Amino acid sequence: MSEPQVHLIDDDEAVRTSLGFLFEMNNLRAHTYASAIEFLQSASTLESGCVVTDVRMPEMNGLELVRRLKERGVALPVIVITGHGDVPLAVEAMRAGVVDFIEKPFEDDTLLNSVRQALSVQAQTSRHDAERHRFEQMLAGLSGREREVLAGVIAGKLNKQIAFELGISPRTVEVYRANVMSKTRAGGLSELVRIALMAGFGDV
Repeated sequence: MSEPQVHLIDDDEAVRTSLGFLFEMNNLRAHTYASAIEFLQSASTLESGCVVTDVRMPEMNGLELVRRLKERGVALPVIVITGHGDVPLAVEAMRAGVVDFIEKPFEDDTLLNSVRQALSVQAQTSRHDAERHRFEQMLAGLSGREREVLAGVIAGKLNKQIAFELGISPRTVEVYRANVMSKTRAGGLSELVRIALMAGFGDV
């Protein structure tokens, strides 16, 4: 995964320059774009970071940008910067999925704190997605019978109940259950349940 970057979108070159400098001086890598359309040309290839955009811009405003990103499945958190008269538009953007909006004029720390929070949440989400994918791969390696036994375990059934329902012996259930624990590398029942839930096993 690439290093997180702040993607700054503003049609005002002076703003791009000053905010870009602010981010770089505070150890936040930044890339600037003169328009939402320019940003969208590369948005689908971005894996990490956050977006900081002016809400009112020519051609495409911040709200429309948020909608386009959602349509394309781009999950980067978005922060919008708004003038006083644009607050209703910013509120609408919040409803569309923006994580924060900051009204001009603002203190540098206000924007920096918002960006760091967005990057932190995005990093947590990325880790969560990676963990879920790893668990899905683990469960994909289970045999059909092992998945049936796992379903019984997740439902809180005893080995003898699972055995009766599957028409096999309790000892065989124990063998399948041990296989499941080994393949998922679960350290115990609670961890096995967590793995199954994270992977969406059986929609439990």
